[in-house]
Amino acid sequence: MPIATVNPATGETLKTYDALSPEDVERKLALAAATFDTYRTTTFFDRARLLEQAADLLDADTPDIARVMTTEMGKPVAAARAEAAKCARTMRWYAQNAARLLADEYPADEDVRDSGAARALVRYRPLGVVLAVMPWNFPLWQVVRFAAPALMAGNVGLLKHASNVPQTALYLEDLLRRAAFPEGCFQTLLVGSDAVEGILRDDRVAAATLTGSEPAGRSVAAIAGDEVKKTVLELGGSDPYVVMPSADVDKAARTAVTARVQNNGQSCIAAKRFIVHEDVFEEFRDAFADGMRALRVGDPLDEATDVGPLASEQGRKDLEELVDEAVESGATVLCGGQRPKDFKDGWFYEPTVLADITPEMRIHREETFGPVATLYRVADLDAAIAVANDTPFGLSSNLWTGDDDDIERFVRDSGAGGVFVNGMTASHPALPFGGAKRSGYGRELSDHGIKEFCNITTVWIAG
Repeated sequence: MPIATVNPATGETLKTYDALSPEDVERKLALAAATFDTYRTTTFFDRARLLEQAADLLDADTPDIARVMTTEMGKPVAAARAEAAKCARTMRWYAQNAARLLADEYPADEDVRDSGAARALVRYRPLGVVLAVMPWNFPLWQVVRFAAPALMAGNVGLLKHASNVPQTALYLEDLLRRAAFPEGCFQTLLVGSDAVEGILRDDRVAAATLTGSEPAGRSVAAIAGDEVKKTVLELGGSDPYVVMPSADVDKAARTAVTARVQNNGQSCIAAKRFIVHEDVFEEFRDAFADGMRALRVGDPLDEATDVGPLASEQGRKDLEELVDEAVESGATVLCGGQRPKDFKDGWFYEPTVLADITPEMRIHREETFGPVATLYRVADLDAAIAVANDTPFGLSSNLWTGDDDDIERFVRDSGAGGVFVNGMTASHPALPFGGAKRSGYGRELSDHGIKEFCNITTVWIAG
């Protein structure tokens, strides 16, 4: 895949980049390792000051970087601005909280007295150079939610971003440089995916984090496992959205539209499978389909647009194949199901709702990365949980109910890494984020995320 900005609304290639040479990559690796030797000794106060400066710069840059993101991957420009604002808030949250999150921990004296220690503690120390392999769908946020905690912990970062968002990738390096982080603290590597293995195997790289597809995660995990290096993986998702009779069905249906089409439907944590109790099925179905049908598809730089194009031509083709196979196998199209007739150029697809889904359909097992929802009718909570868990993924889940017993049961039995009740899945710096099963392992954000790339060190001092 070429390293290029291709406008998904028009299919026009706007800018291309040459991949770094092996010599260029070597220089960046050497700089990262040298920078870590000194940066790891800086104080939390010093790192926080730099990260706060980066957040201020990002706030000022938001209108411009939002347009870049929209031009590179097609998200509505209002959503791009919101993404940039979220990144700035997360930078400030880690700047203000990292020292507390990584403070030395002291076990109670009586717990360690029989070890012979006069004093014992746990200290969190940085691992070193961390390689981040990141996707295009949230091109700023996915990187910042790794970079902010990693830099505050004293690590340095190397970014291998998706090849279709090179301008966003270069912006991130420039942003942190302008914020006065030491040269080499955070560097973008404009390289193809074929270069990842060599970089990850380099002795100067201590760990890796990847957000992306399951095949990409498998590859990175296999290489890192062979090298015995720490990894965190956030992979695909096919999140269930369960609606029970005691729920506010109208609100659930309205929220379901947003939950499905956020980021043009190209989000791992977007609700994708809508599982509705038979007592409220028709009410939810009609309201949900009406809401999806009413969305405005159009130019993502137009403030009135709700849904822009998919990020790539191949992505639309993959989505079309899933929908077409389901329809051929008996699924009912409640709305959408095709390319909009008003757009000759670009990679647009109509917001779509499919009913009468069966387990034999590919769309039941595979992730739909675009504005396509599947709808299921169930008899009770047992059946809802069975359908919710009938997936190889386990990223997040949603439950709409007014019954506390439903909540406790769903939290107990859900196979996902997150359970969101009477609201849509979202990420927040104070809460851990990650999944189970083939959605990956490890956690980002919160204290759990910042500790993933720390050497958790036992310090024992004899009495």
